[in-house]
Amino acid sequence: MDCPSCGAINPNGKRFCGQCGSALPLRCPSCGSTNPAETRFCGDCGSNLTLGSSRGSSIDSSVKAPRPSGTDAERRHLTVMFCDLVGSTALAGELDPEDLAEVIHRFQSICVDTLEHIGGHIARFMGDGILAYFGYPQAHEDDAERAVRAGLDLVAKISQLLLPSGEPLQVRVGIATGLVIVGETLGEKSVQEQAAVGITPNLAARLQAAADPDAVLVAESTRLLLGNLFVYEPFRSYQLKGFAQPVLAWRVIGERVVDSRFDAQRSGALTRFVGRQHELQKLLDLWEQTRRVVVMSCC
Repeated sequence: MDCPSCGAINPNGKRFCGQCGSALPLRCPSCGSTNPAETRFCGDCGSNLTLGSSRGSSIDSSVKAPRPSGTDAERRHLTVMFCDLVGSTALAGELDPEDLAEVIHRFQSICVDTLEHIGGHIARFMGDGILAYFGYPQAHEDDAERAVRAGLDLVAKISQLLLPSGEPLQVRVGIATGLVIVGETLGEKSVQEQAAVGITPNLAARLQAAADPDAVLVAESTRLLLGNLFVYEPFRSYQLKGFAQPVLAWRVIGERVVDSRFDAQRSGALTRFVGRQHELQKLLDLWEQTRRVVVMSCC
């Protein structure tokens, strides 16, 4: 720590300069910013600067300094997508490394354009795979729908990429929805990432591995949010690694042609409107009053 008065270099953690006795600035233990000597809280992140020191001893030393708000994790209802190239290991053995790198680059470029255009957030590149979130950091009421549409778009666009042999590329897509803790920074320094913690990412990853080539496989949790917006194959039970019970999942074939979004999100007939005689009569009375006013105004 450099003394602001005489410029002498002092060991970290010292409160006063060893050369001139001047008070040294305080370095925040949370964010690392420098603060004036007599301050008690960091001006950048609000962390307590007096914990562990004799100054300000009246403050409870058991209180944990708050973390910067930017790193706080939160509970989110998240739709998670895993997308992975089919047969990438075999491709690595067949293609020159430069050709393989070009294939993966084109695959990732299409994924980025497609996912970002529809509102997805790419959480991680995994070589020949992509992990994406729908519902974080920006949440939408139709995140599950966006994820499935993105998955179908990826299958269609990736299949147009041709290998040097002339064969088309294929992908597998797995999608699941549920509660997670997201925003927690994991890892150290250059390998840090904001991961989603919970069963949902694991389920999406297992569904991706179980999907057929060029297939979009969705968990039951996602299917319940989609209604009849899409056409599905009959559900199947999958025995997935790490899951004690078989998991129900549906393969999405494509979008359904419907008259309205309201109709598409209802899987069956609407519930009968019963037990509301008073409300119905009030509506009818208001309608009759409105009709009479309109008739009178026309006359």
